[in-house]
Amino acid sequence: MNATRIALVSLSAMFLALSALAQAPANNAAPVSYSSITELNQLITNLQQASQASQEDLSHLRVEKWKTDGGTKRQTDSDTQSILRNLQNALPGMLADLKNAPESLPATFKVYRNLDALYDVLNSVVESAGAFGSKEEFQSLNKDLGRIEESRRAFADRMDKLANAKETEIGQLRVELQNARAAIPPKKVVVDDSAPAPKKPAPAHKKTTKPKPAAPQGSQPAAPQSPGSQPQ
Repeated sequence: MNATRIALVSLSAMFLALSALAQAPANNAAPVSYSSITELNQLITNLQQASQASQEDLSHLRVEKWKTDGGTKRQTDSDTQSILRNLQNALPGMLADLKNAPESLPATFKVYRNLDALYDVLNSVVESAGAFGSKEEFQSLNKDLGRIEESRRAFADRMDKLANAKETEIGQLRVELQNARAAIPPKKVVVDDSAPAPKKPAPAHKKTTKPKPAAPQGSQPAAPQSPGSQPQ
């Protein structure tokens, strides 16, 4: 039984991943079928009835009269209060969220996981009632435990159906995506060869100054002559 539950939880995690891939905008979401809504409403009704019966039976427990040690009494009383808080406060909100999203895998899995935890704690209380409580207490709580188990299995079955539907939807989305990509024409790059290539600027030339020729060694510069003088 534990192996089956572990497998369900593992599969549920995978289903949640598939559901995330299949999420689409709200405007494009497919309408929920009438049969799916009907099935969910029946599951919720059965669970609410099981919850109401469990709350009533747990509130009538007289743990203080059990013939056992104080530690067992305190633990059973703590478990009882924990179950009552869950059934009265947590579970109604989960079911309300599920009604708003009838085919949501995360919302369905949340309810299933909560029922799984409830079953474990309630089973502990039932065992203690069978060992230390009255016959009536044990029989009523054991019946409640069976109802919780039925709801847990029913939500597990629904989760499996939704996961298979989501997986089919993902396959269809992948095919549509591939077809859409194939229909897109390849992008063409146009190169304009008519435009002249830009001219490269001419390199700038540096001006160079030529050195003056040096005077020959031993030569004397000619003395300037005064105007009007004539050679003798």
